[in-house]
Amino acid sequence: MLAVDPYLIGWLDLVFRWFHVAAAIVWIGTSFYFVALDNHLREPEDARDRERGVGGETWEIHGGGFYRVEKFRVAPARLPETLHWYKWEAYWTWISGFTLLVVLYYLEPRTYLIDPTVANLAPWEAIAISLAGLAVGWVVYDALCRTIGQRSELALAALMLVLVAVTAYGASLLFAPQAAYLEVGAMLGTIMVANVFFVIIPAHHELIRAKEAGREPDPAANIRGKQRSVHNNYMTLPVLFAMLAVHFPFTYGHADSWLVLVLLMLIGAAIRVYFNNRHAGRTLWWIPVGAAVALAGIAIWLRPASTPAAGTTVTVAQVMPVVQQRCAYCHSLHPLSKQFTSAPMGIAFDTPREVAAHAAQIKALAVDSTTMPLGNVTHMTAAERQLLGAWIAAGAKTG
Repeated sequence: MLAVDPYLIGWLDLVFRWFHVAAAIVWIGTSFYFVALDNHLREPEDARDRERGVGGETWEIHGGGFYRVEKFRVAPARLPETLHWYKWEAYWTWISGFTLLVVLYYLEPRTYLIDPTVANLAPWEAIAISLAGLAVGWVVYDALCRTIGQRSELALAALMLVLVAVTAYGASLLFAPQAAYLEVGAMLGTIMVANVFFVIIPAHHELIRAKEAGREPDPAANIRGKQRSVHNNYMTLPVLFAMLAVHFPFTYGHADSWLVLVLLMLIGAAIRVYFNNRHAGRTLWWIPVGAAVALAGIAIWLRPASTPAAGTTVTVAQVMPVVQQRCAYCHSLHPLSKQFTSAPMGIAFDTPREVAAHAAQIKALAVDSTTMPLGNVTHMTAAERQLLGAWIAAGAKTG
C-alpha cells in the first residue's frame, strides 16, 4: 500500500472528522425537525386554507417569536420565488465520512481494516469487499422499497432487520472488529444519502417541473419522498451508534459483537419510533421502558468475568517485557510503528507506573478481548494475555 506520512494522516483525520461531525449534526437535526414537524401538523382551522391546498398547519414558538407553518397536500397554486432546499448537509456528511473511511481504513488497511486472526485478507481484497458492500446495500434496499415496501412498511422493516443482522455477521467474519461495525454503519449511511440523491430530491424536482409546465403534480412524488425521509429518520440513531462504537471496545470486542451491534441498533430505531409517535400525541411508554431494560440486560451480558489471580504471583518485572514488545510498539512517546508519530490517544506504556495507570483499559482491550494490539500486529499470545490478566487481577502492583 501507498506509504503516507502519519502526521499528514493525523491532520486529515482531524479536519475531515470535524467536518463530518458538523455536517452530520445539521443533517440529523433537519431530519429530526421535519419528521417532528409532520407529526405536529393538524387540519387547518380556516376553510380558505383547505381550499388553497393546505393539508396541515402548526404553530411553533422559538427564538423569541411565533411561527405558523403550513404544509400543502401536493403543491401550492404558484411556486414561491425563494424555495429552500435541504440536501447539501446530507451530501457533505457522506463525502466527509467516505473521505475518513479512505484516510483511516483504506490507506492503513493492515492497521484498522484487517485482522489476520479474523480473515487473512489482502489489503485490496478488504477494500474491494468494503466498497462493494456500500453499493450492494443501496441496490438491495432500493429494490425492496420498490417492491415489498409498496405493500407493507412493517414487512420491509422486518426484512431490513434480518438483512442488517446478516450483514453484521458477515462483516464480523471479514474485518477487524471495529471496522466491521464501521462497515455496517457506512452501508446504512450510504443508503441514507442515496435516498436523498436518488429519490427525495428527484421527487422534489418532479413536483417543481409539473408546476412550471402548468400541469397538476403527481402526489406519488410526495409519497416516495416522504417514505424515504422517514426511513432515514429511523436509521439515524443506529448509524450514530455504529460510528461512535469505536470508543466502546466492550461492544465490538465481544465474541458475539455482530449481535451486540444489531441489538443496540434496534434499540436506537425503537427510540425514534417512540419520539415520532410522541410528536404525534401518542405516548408509547413501553418503548423507553423496554429500551432501558434491554440496555441493562445487554450490559449484564457483556460484563466480563473477573480474571482470577494466578496461583503464583505475577510481578511487574514479568509484565513489562510483554508490554514493551507487544503494546509499546505503538503506545510510546517514540513509537516504533510507522503508523504513528506519537502515542495513540496520548497513552504511553514506557514505564510501569504508566502501565498500571491504564490497567483497566488494558484488561478491557487486551485481556477480556483481542481488540488490542490492532490487527494483533505484534503477535501477542494467549499466554501473554493471561499473564497481564493475572497481574491486573492481583492489583496491578508496580512495586
